[in-house]
Amino acid sequence: MFDELSEKLEATFARLRGRGVLTEADIKEGLREVRRVLLEADVNFQLTREFLERVEKKAVGVTQLRTVSPGQQLVKIVYDELTTMLGERREGLKLSAVPPTVIMMVGLQGSGKTTTAAKLARRLKGENRPARLVACDVYRPAAIDQLETLGAQLDVPVYSERGTQDVVRIAKAGIEQAKRARDRVVIIDTAGRLQIDDDMMQELDRLKAAIHPDEILLVADGMTGQDAVKIAQGFDQRLHVSGVILTKMDGDARGGAALSIYGVTKKPIKYIGVGEKSDALEEFHPERMAGRILQQGDIVSLVEKAQTAFDQDEAKRLEKKVRKEGMDLTDFLGAMKQIERLGPLEGLLKMLPGVNSKMLKQVKSADPKRLKHVEAIVLSMTFEERKKPEIMNGSRRARVAKGAGRSISEVNRLLEQFREMQKMMKKASNLPGGGGKFNPNNFMR
Repeated sequence: MFDELSEKLEATFARLRGRGVLTEADIKEGLREVRRVLLEADVNFQLTREFLERVEKKAVGVTQLRTVSPGQQLVKIVYDELTTMLGERREGLKLSAVPPTVIMMVGLQGSGKTTTAAKLARRLKGENRPARLVACDVYRPAAIDQLETLGAQLDVPVYSERGTQDVVRIAKAGIEQAKRARDRVVIIDTAGRLQIDDDMMQELDRLKAAIHPDEILLVADGMTGQDAVKIAQGFDQRLHVSGVILTKMDGDARGGAALSIYGVTKKPIKYIGVGEKSDALEEFHPERMAGRILQQGDIVSLVEKAQTAFDQDEAKRLEKKVRKEGMDLTDFLGAMKQIERLGPLEGLLKMLPGVNSKMLKQVKSADPKRLKHVEAIVLSMTFEERKKPEIMNGSRRARVAKGAGRSISEVNRLLEQFREMQKMMKKASNLPGGGGKFNPNNFMR
């Protein structure tokens, strides 16, 4: 997500920061490069022009500053304007004062509506807002089956009817059932359609008039760039959508749709889909995303991700055990598994300030199955060996390597890393107030 854009912008600003003094000519040259980068990222032409006009206007006088590096000040101006372009501030869901809140999902076929509806239901459930899915995609083969399967996997109730194409009746019945069950949110999954298909759009008009949704969310494929913006305009003109969810953002290195959609439609991006897993739906924060684009990191999102991924009860149990008995390899493996729940290492590193594209390329070259290999090695050990790794002599290491299907050098490397971790924790326990506390977050460092 935004990889190409981030890399090119960073290269441009690095050249500007390398100059002790910035002249007006330097700034104009830099902004011409920014313009090229934005257009290559498939950002709307008119928005790009307005963006650069605002940056240039604010940059007047930057060359006269002495207390702040002119290059850094220019980056700050670009950050502020990127935040504005992306929507200025986070806009959450409009929740009804009288439950259930009704959310209608609309968009083209293939944009990921059904999967996104399920992801949103899972997220709301995690926020203590029980949600019910209603299957109103009555045209696509197996669409109802797909939603029911997703609902069963996530333990989210699904209302559906077969043998009818009356989506208004289905939606009303689903909402009534949600009221009886005291669900907080109802998510209506509609069939995909083109915004120029008048008959299909009339069906959405009727559905909107019948159920009075609190939110109409357009689900758009982020990889389609400016086409996503045109689609958003078409749906908004007809339905007055209240927000946008951009899907497949993990596969879009340019990011033109995200950078254009708010500026063109003035409809906020509320969530972005960043993967296929059920938890791969992130809240969209314009200021945080601007920071990621400019490789300034996103620590707040990283902390929020850690809070939801880590099992707090398990962390407390481990902390108590480690403080009393010390750490063994079973504890080590458990902590590593908690970290795996945060997602790929590359995605986590992007949230840290100062991590550039060169560092990320090195991470990409690393073996993504490393944790699986560690797990295989640990599980090939006896209970006693996991408890007391110091007894691992040459013959034991050879047996474990064979059982795990890994090399003896990998077993040696794991044991060495474990010894280093034990030393680090011992030092922590000797610090004032340290108390030898165990925290899985420490493994991220």
